[in-house]
Amino acid sequence: MSHTINFQQAGEQTKAVHAGEYPDPATNASAPNIVMSTTYVVDAGTTFSVEGLEENEKWIYTRWGNPTIRQLEEKLAVLEEAETAVAFASGMAAISALLLHCLKAGDHAVVSDVAYAALSETTNEMIPALNIGITKVDTSDPDAVRAALQPNTRLVYVETPCNPLLRLTDIEAVATLAHNAGALLAVDSTFATPAATKPLLLGADFVIHSLTKYLGGHGDALGGVILGRKADLTPLRKKTAIRLGGTLSPFNAWLILRGIATFPIRMRVHQENALAVAAYLEQHPKVKQVVYPGLPSHPQYDLARRQMHNFSGILTFRTEDGPAVARRLAEKLRIIHYAVSLGHHRSLVFYLSSRELLQTSFHFSTPEQLASWNAFAGDGIFRLSVGLEDARDLIADLEQAIRD
Repeated sequence: MSHTINFQQAGEQTKAVHAGEYPDPATNASAPNIVMSTTYVVDAGTTFSVEGLEENEKWIYTRWGNPTIRQLEEKLAVLEEAETAVAFASGMAAISALLLHCLKAGDHAVVSDVAYAALSETTNEMIPALNIGITKVDTSDPDAVRAALQPNTRLVYVETPCNPLLRLTDIEAVATLAHNAGALLAVDSTFATPAATKPLLLGADFVIHSLTKYLGGHGDALGGVILGRKADLTPLRKKTAIRLGGTLSPFNAWLILRGIATFPIRMRVHQENALAVAAYLEQHPKVKQVVYPGLPSHPQYDLARRQMHNFSGILTFRTEDGPAVARRLAEKLRIIHYAVSLGHHRSLVFYLSSRELLQTSFHFSTPEQLASWNAFAGDGIFRLSVGLEDARDLIADLEQAIRD
């Protein structure tokens, strides 16, 4: 049996099922094995340093490389149309490795002023403490990105759609700005996923995903990944991934591999359900605003249609007296779980207070940045990750919980 598939010609579902996987050569097992060993028998004279190793030359120690983790990296690289990938124990492990690899004392980075909270907090405190300059801007505004670039800017870091506002960044436009300034562009595409957007094809140098979310898809395995060119990621693997030790568990890698097999199918249902729920909420008398890239009411709907081939399953909505509604949802919801995180097969909702987030995570330096936050979030928003349940059941669950 030949195991060679031309993935450049294969469809997305075929890639999700077969990329990185092949029958075990010893047993002919069809499903991938889990290699849990931390160490491997090697020949005498094997180097004790990763510096002398080529990628995938041999297995020595699982912090350096592991067959199960590598299968996941290969699958993700095919899905994202990247040359290679480096997997990590969490999305934040991936982000931290990227920042510490790309930036050194005296460098400067431009970062989305609204992004995943842990990334935002890290670039508020820890990274500047290393004598690395950070400028936070609304990256949906190319002029703001252009104005923030400096001679020592080495990295532009964007998230689109951004968490939690669902505000978009034009990747192609920002890639041009970054490269003209001699900087690299990193895109956190966790909310979009490869089903919606492939940032490398739009000019990005790095793509980051939290594998905990849509790619794993089942809320049972933490993971993260950086994708890009081999010339960039081979030294990143050696210098930061291996040395900092944010190694993905092989068991989690296997769980995520299993989840990805249904990824394109799941994303179609996530989008279908989210569109139905968003349309219901948009006409609800107690809902003040709904933000979803697939709705014509999204202020960047034209960009969403151009840049996203799937609108994903995340939406936000605002109500009067959000904290009171949050208490009702937490008490009355039967199908939707009142919980953090997103991208799981089950639906999740959580209230995000603007007052708290603006104290802890997002620090704005201009009135325009605050105005953009207020336009999307007001006093606070509900972030709803629409799962794979029947849309009519989700709508009925929301209806019985929102009403007085």
